[in-house]
Amino acid sequence: MAVSYAAGDRAWHPAGGPVALLLGLLMLGTLAAVFLNAGGGRPGPADWAALRFTVMQAAVSAVLSVLLAVPVARALARRRFPGRGLMIVALGAPFLLPTIVAALGLVAVFGRAGFVNAGLAALGLPGIGLYGFQGVVLAHVFLNMPLAVRMILLGWQGIPAERFRLAEALGFGPAEVRRHLERPMLRSVLPGALLAIFVICLTSFAVALILGGGPRATTVELAIYQAIRFDFDLTRAAWLAAIQFGLCALAVLAAGRLAVPGGLGAGLDRPVPHRGGGRAEHVQDMAVLGLAALFLLLPLGAVAARGVAGLANLPEVVWWAAARSVAVAAASALLALAGALALGLAVVRARGGRVYELAGMLPLAASSLVLGTGLFLLVFPFVSPARLALPVTALVNAALALPFALRILLPALREIEATQGRLAEALGMPPFARLRLVVLPRLRRPLGFAAGLVAALSMGDLGVIALFAGEGGATLPLQVYRLMGSYRTMQAEAAALLLILLGFGMFWICDRWGRGRADA
Repeated sequence: MAVSYAAGDRAWHPAGGPVALLLGLLMLGTLAAVFLNAGGGRPGPADWAALRFTVMQAAVSAVLSVLLAVPVARALARRRFPGRGLMIVALGAPFLLPTIVAALGLVAVFGRAGFVNAGLAALGLPGIGLYGFQGVVLAHVFLNMPLAVRMILLGWQGIPAERFRLAEALGFGPAEVRRHLERPMLRSVLPGALLAIFVICLTSFAVALILGGGPRATTVELAIYQAIRFDFDLTRAAWLAAIQFGLCALAVLAAGRLAVPGGLGAGLDRPVPHRGGGRAEHVQDMAVLGLAALFLLLPLGAVAARGVAGLANLPEVVWWAAARSVAVAAASALLALAGALALGLAVVRARGGRVYELAGMLPLAASSLVLGTGLFLLVFPFVSPARLALPVTALVNAALALPFALRILLPALREIEATQGRLAEALGMPPFARLRLVVLPRLRRPLGFAAGLVAALSMGDLGVIALFAGEGGATLPLQVYRLMGSYRTMQAEAAALLLILLGFGMFWICDRWGRGRADA
């Protein structure tokens, strides 16, 4: 007789339970290691100022990113034009950039000597100040709006095609379609997108370092870096990390209360029809897409123009660093996907699914610098940290990217469970067969997107590796940083371009696999 695996009959999921436990040990264990190596103390006035600035810029950045992403995703969902698939991939490029490279691209466009201020000066208009609050928000919108576009676009593509055909048969106009089809989907998708971007901005480091503009524009992540790097004040770093955990836990709880099921039901997995609308709607959509492409791709062009001249003359050490980065990124993607899938199945199938969801969101509250410091303190008495640099970097990158993969997979997993779960139960399908025959075929698109996202984020990470790597174990981001520090500017810019190409290439390969023959 087949074993029942119905939702609600298990408090401990056989795959999700160990993953949740390992995540808890990694997050809380490293934080405990920092606390145990620190003395007493409390946060000071500068720390509370950093907290206020962090929350304000994160909230503004998340809201602007999502609000700007909605019309872009809507235009992509209902328009067909040559190069659309390439544009979807290209619009995701800024989020895949290493943050420091993206910030340098924004400086080239919006900085004092950038294109925008040069044009304003030629017109006799005042320039735009890039540094401070406005610069941090601009950089976060640039980096995170593409992620919001892809998440919302997946929601649009998840609306059953039969609902659109029914709307056409009933003579629905644009207002009725928005009310009965699009708004329910947005109420289900937007809280997750807001949460993801909010917590990304909460843990911002390189953006505030380059564009913050002084003590008044210091984020909690930057304060952690200063406490560890310059003061080696583990007490202050531990308190700031605990504050981060609390902030992000509140954000997860708030997003869970705001999320509302779309209630659009199941379809027959047919392609979604794309309504053309009138000429005014067509012009509006194309204008939105053009402005989004200009805003997101112009800084990328500036970075490419700076680095292309030295790409052919990179030293051998850069290519070895690139190979290490690719290996670390591939390992991180596999680990993160396995963990996210296990936790996602536990969320939708096991009793107390919210506990597994909260466990999956724990890494959002973590600072890579605090995780790296905690792991350094744990392994230093037993083995040289440089020997563990690459596996530890892959593990931490996978853990920090797992929440994004989980958020991408959860809507599809919930839809599969709601529409196919009872039939699978009635057929008595064992868990592995259910996963292979029911879940994975319908999960291919979000799986590919999540794998590419994790790999690209891991390619550009500069956190744990900086604490662990020796002279011969650098990844490409660390090698770029070392070239910049030795004033080899041309080589650093060329290596940064190589980093962009590799990260973007890994994302494209994974995302293309996920889309398969389906229309994106």
